[in-house]
Amino acid sequence: AADIDAIAPGRPVVLDRVDGHALLANSAAMAAAGITAATKDPPGGRIERDAKGQPTGVFVDAAQQLVMSAVPAMLPRERDAALVKAQDILLGYGITATADMGTSPDDWLTMRRAGDAGRLKVRIISYAGGIPALLAVAGTGPTPWLYDGRLRMVGVKLYDDGALGSRGAWLKAPYADAPGQKGLRFLEDAKLRNLMSRAAMDGFQTAVHAIGDAANEQVLGAIEELSDTYKGDRRWRIEHAQIVDPADLPRFARNGIIASMQPVHQTSDHAMAEARLGPGRLGGAYAWKTMLDNKVPLAFGSDYPVESPNPFPALAAAVSRQDPSGQPPGGWQPQQAISIAEAVRAFTTTAAYAGFAEDRIGSLTPGHFADFVILDRDIFTVGVADLRSAKAVETWIAGKRAWTAP
Repeated sequence: AADIDAIAPGRPVVLDRVDGHALLANSAAMAAAGITAATKDPPGGRIERDAKGQPTGVFVDAAQQLVMSAVPAMLPRERDAALVKAQDILLGYGITATADMGTSPDDWLTMRRAGDAGRLKVRIISYAGGIPALLAVAGTGPTPWLYDGRLRMVGVKLYDDGALGSRGAWLKAPYADAPGQKGLRFLEDAKLRNLMSRAAMDGFQTAVHAIGDAANEQVLGAIEELSDTYKGDRRWRIEHAQIVDPADLPRFARNGIIASMQPVHQTSDHAMAEARLGPGRLGGAYAWKTMLDNKVPLAFGSDYPVESPNPFPALAAAVSRQDPSGQPPGGWQPQQAISIAEAVRAFTTTAAYAGFAEDRIGSLTPGHFADFVILDRDIFTVGVADLRSAKAVETWIAGKRAWTAP
């Protein structure tokens, strides 16, 4: 807080961490939110404190809401402008459809306003940000496709732990670089099962954020138990599945669980992951090849705005396990690299399947929308460096040109 106080004295300032799992507030912001040394850590959150117990200004995971409750909400016109810009960015990267993981009622209204006005270009598969948002928007079951297949709320996004970078990911053993911490467990077993059951009873799909090995184990156990009650094609999703105990990896193949993963997280995080866990606990980290070998549906995404939505560096990461500078030589945990065909499939056909949309998007086949992108090179034949720098020339949605490169 002191660093920001020196720049903006007296003016409340709140800065988000890029992954959304922590924020920094200055003294004026903490005062506006009523934060003092006596403020307790909420369940699933942590207030960083100095040696005297005073809040430093860093709030992790659920503790962020202590500050955000005092931050003014965005105006509808600001949301509308943001959606316009977001769509332009996605179209420029050749993205024709996206999943919005954590839609609020205000987000949904923004999308509906765009659809009503004919300004909804990219297809959006929406997952409500929690059960209250799900019930407020969709209520009794997944919505129909709206605006000529541009928008649908299909399920709910839940959070079971935090992020590895802020040491919020829930681990089975303490962090190697913070021996007293195992991360943050957001939900007790009964609470997690109750939330997932509430969604499943009305036919909603459930997507649960789980990064640490303890969180993944808990979600796997919940799915295994609930699958005895909720039969049929449920397509349970685990989001990220970054650090998994190798003993738990085969469990993804049961009950049709979808591993929803992001290749660029591996290249962004590998050095940090080694520091957080140590080299001996990475056997099930970012395990794309093992997922495919186990016949697990592997759906790729970007997790934007945590990472760029540009799919081409992500494809390069998937086939090389290297960052943009070619590090580490030979790739990090190279046995988990996959082929370019497998990576493209994870971004297209399996990603569509993961959102119950494979009947209309994800492949250029009869009966599907003519959603496609024209690229400046053949990504199936070029090397890793050229794959990473590939660009869209034109983006087409439903047989109409939606974007052209300047």
